[in-house]
Parts: sequence; structure tokens; C-alpha cells
Amino acid sequence: MTNVTMTRVLTEHGAPIAQRGKRSVREALLHCLVEMIVSGTFPENSTLPNEAELTDRFGVSRTSLREAMQYLSALGMVRSRTRAGTAVLPKENWNYLDPIVLDVMLSVGADEIFYSSLIDARQLLEPAAAAQAATNANARQLYQISKAFEDMVEANSRDTEAWSRADLEFHTAIINASGNWVYRQFASAIQAALLASFRLTNRASQSHDQAIASHRNVLDAIRMRQPEAARHAMEYLIDAARSEMTEAIRQLRMTSQPQVL
Repeated sequence: MTNVTMTRVLTEHGAPIAQRGKRSVREALLHCLVEMIVSGTFPENSTLPNEAELTDRFGVSRTSLREAMQYLSALGMVRSRTRAGTAVLPKENWNYLDPIVLDVMLSVGADEIFYSSLIDARQLLEPAAAAQAATNANARQLYQISKAFEDMVEANSRDTEAWSRADLEFHTAIINASGNWVYRQFASAIQAALLASFRLTNRASQSHDQAIASHRNVLDAIRMRQPEAARHAMEYLIDAARSEMTEAIRQLRMTSQPQVL
């Protein structure tokens, strides 16, 4: 990597690492290193520059760099070996649920595998959560699900952000109402990814009214204490989200292709 490239990365947020607002030097350094790995500036299976070169280029202490490298190692992103240096590990080793990795993945543009894996996880988790919510939800939790649904109804179909945030609240409220703490932890850990997924699929949705109808079916089944109906309604909803995601990615690919003159 050239000094020019490194300088661009270090200053792209308006200041060098040591001057990046409220972030500590170690946090800013870690975020930058994760970004450079995810973006491919440091490709998979490549060897990072040595410690002396990195401390010089980033303008940080060896202690800060070593702490950042230890964190990267814990994330499954790098592996250090004596005399062999520090190598970037393949993507399948990375901890995508780490908040920093998720934030960077979404900021640099996650690929289709990222989103399809997220949908796969939702397909396993959310129908079960909806069924459990139909059995376990108390009055306050039912109100929270209903309120999120009403916010979706009120959101203008052209206001993707408001619609997506209400969509996120709807699904989160159902997961919370399931009473399953594992589901809750999962939803909390990937909330940023879920919101990004909703933004993507809602932009590609062909019908706001149809989306509302699908969500209403889930809500009605939970209200009526019908676990299997809630499960099937959620399965249908996520199947639709998968189709919309595929269409959204197709559109993104079309717009990103160079025009032939």
C-alpha cells in the first residue's frame, strides 16, 4: 500500500487518528484497520506491514497498535505468527456480529452473501419467535407490537427511512415478546444489520399496501393467540423479504455497471 493510500484512509473522516473527536486512539485505530480489511485494502491472505511501519504510518504507539491487533485476532480477522508476520484471515473466520465489523460492513457496502445469510438466520428465528409471542406476549408487549405496526401504516411509502425504522421496531417487539433471551440477544447484536436489510428490501418493495397486509396478518395471529398462524404468517413475510432483497441487489448491480456508449 502506498503512503498516499494510507493517508487517504487515515484522514477520510476529516482528521488523523489521534484527532478523531470522541473516539479513543485505540478505538479509531481499530475501526480503521477493520475498514481496511473489509474493504480489501488489506486483502484476505495478505500480510500486514510490520509493527514499526504501522506505528509510523498511523502515528500511534506500539501499545495501541498491539491492543488493536489483539482485538482483530479475537474477531478472527488476523493471525500473528513469529517470523511470518500478521496475516489477514479469510472472511469465513470473521465475527460479523461484532458491532465494529457490522458497522464497517454496512458502510462499505455489504455483498449479497451478507444479506442472504441474514435472511437465512431470520427465516430460522423469527417464525419461531412469532409463534412464541402468540403464546407468551403480555398486554404491554402486544401494545408495543401494535404501536410499531401503526407507525408502519402511517409511514409514507416514499419515506423509506421512517418505514424501515417502524419495520425494525415491529420485528424487534415480536422477538422481545417471545420471552426467549437468546432471540433477544441476537436481535440486539444485529440491529444495525437488520435496519440496513429493511432499508434495502423496502426500497425494492412493489407495494406498500401489500407489505402492510403481510405484517397485519402476523399481528392478528399474535393477538388471537394462534401460534401456528403467526409462524406461517412470519414465514410468508420473510419469504417476501428474500424476493425483494434479490430484486434490490439486482437493481444495485444494474446501476453500478458502467454505461456502454
